Order: sequence, then C-alpha cells, then structure tokens
Amino acid sequence: MSSPDNEQQILKLFEDGDRALITADLAELSRIFADDYLQYDESGKSLTKQEVLSNLKSGAIRYIAMISTGRRIRLLTEDVAIVHGSESDEVEQDGRRFFVRYVYMDVVMKREDKWQIIASQLATSSEGR
Repeated sequence: MSSPDNEQQILKLFEDGDRALITADLAELSRIFADDYLQYDESGKSLTKQEVLSNLKSGAIRYIAMISTGRRIRLLTEDVAIVHGSESDEVEQDGRRFFVRYVYMDVVMKREDKWQIIASQLATSSEGR
C-alpha cells in the first residue's frame, strides 16, 4: 500500500473520530482507539481508553463542536505514524460550557490492516484566541 493511501486512511480515521466525539458514539470510538490507548490530557493526567469512553458515556464531558485545523500526518513506517495539529472545541463539563483550543500529537499504528490511535498528548493553546 502506498503512502498516500495510508495518509488517506489516517485522515479518515481522524475525521471519523471528530464526528464520534461530538455524537458520543462509543462503538465508533472503541474502533478508533486501540485497546491499549493512553491519553495525556492538558493537565498531564493519563486516561485509558476505558476512562475516556466512560467520561463520554456518563456525560462528564460532552463535545458540542469541534474544528480541527493544521492536521499533519507524518508516516514513520508503513504501519506507524505521528499526527499533530490543533483544534478548537466547544465543551460542556461539570455543568458549564466553554471553548478551548488544543494542540495535540497522536501516535497511530496499523494493526491487522486497520489504523488505530494508540496514544495522545493534548495541550491547551492560546494561539488564535
């Protein structure tokens, strides 16, 4: 498979992920995040796949809107890539609604011929506010 094909599959994975976060589609997110997925949020706290999904399921966090910008895909091998970019989100958490801008870096890996996100690092950004 050529690099452009891999890049298109990864781009679709992230577009599907954005939609699934907004709709809290846990089945779709379960497909997108690897079972061993680990996320470090903007405070440095680590969350497993199950914790991320539980937070969405319980309504502890809701993504109202999400605009991704500057997404770049760097294929390291035919089955490992780094994706980085930024996004502006409207979020509801603890009964309050607010806007936040993140920069992120994700590691994606192809397993059994399917790309999945295996790790994420988020940081808040004041850029563009």
